[in-house]
Amino acid sequence: MKRGTDMGFRIIKTAAATLLAVLLASAAQISGAQSAGLLAILGVETTRKRSLRTITARFLASLVGLLVGCTLFALLGFHYPVLALFVLLGFPLIVKSGYKEGNVTSSVSVFRIFGQGNLHLHTLYQQVLLLIIGLGSAGLVNLIYMPGTGGLISGIRKEVDGYFSIIFRQMAHTLRDPGYVWDGQELIGVSATIQRGLTAANREMENHVIHPDEAWNVYFYMRKEQFESIQNMMQLLSQVYQHLPHGDMVADLFDQLSEDVLAESYTGRTEKLLEGVENEFSQMDLPQTREEFEVRSAILQLCRELALYLKIAKRHKVPVQVKADKQLFRMGRRDS
Repeated sequence: MKRGTDMGFRIIKTAAATLLAVLLASAAQISGAQSAGLLAILGVETTRKRSLRTITARFLASLVGLLVGCTLFALLGFHYPVLALFVLLGFPLIVKSGYKEGNVTSSVSVFRIFGQGNLHLHTLYQQVLLLIIGLGSAGLVNLIYMPGTGGLISGIRKEVDGYFSIIFRQMAHTLRDPGYVWDGQELIGVSATIQRGLTAANREMENHVIHPDEAWNVYFYMRKEQFESIQNMMQLLSQVYQHLPHGDMVADLFDQLSEDVLAESYTGRTEKLLEGVENEFSQMDLPQTREEFEVRSAILQLCRELALYLKIAKRHKVPVQVKADKQLFRMGRRDS
């Protein structure tokens, strides 16, 4: 549904840019003003930064194409085989110049010169003006409006957090009952959702030409890194084939984490519980059987991996106290 909405916005923007370009070219009394509309269609993009890159590349490519085309026309004349020669020589040169997006745009300008049948300065001036009007109209429409993605990204974040919460509850259930069978569908779902979030976050950044906000990128890269940690936990969890009191203690950690993961800030509650569990582990008697040793070893490694997961969260999430201090500071400024 969202993709269809974005496509609809792009079509509307393309129509607006095309109309604006044709009207401006007609007002400037340029013959073949419709070509400005075609150039505008080629310049409309999905993000502001991408639009600026594309328009710049197409404009510079067109200048290179005009240089090659005019040179060929001056040497060989205005004949159809010369157009084919332009494609053979001009396109590779444009690509080599780093403006491969501009092959079509440059062709529009060169073919218009061919249609005029002369290399007068006025003709060249009109082609450059058409480029400025057509591509400039596309750039202007792109800069004026881009559909916001903040609500979409926020929804994806809640979806990812929800997946994580379910995963941790399932891990707690497995530790209390090693015979419990879990299909693990949430692991597949969260991986795809994180990737969607990264794509949406990158798009949001590209829509801010000046001072882009990297917060969403940081968040989803944090979740991607944490998901790798969760996958390691799942491998260790598969080695817990026997119920032990140690498993119940660590299950309590994952129950707490299933709540903490839904918070926007780093609470530190699970970290404190983990420290207490590790201290209690160190005071327990050594394993009496090989099976108990293997299971306790897996649980201990699971705690180590959990500590790494929390370290990632602590590095990227704002601690609760810091966030509270910032809110108090803002309230104090408003009161003053």
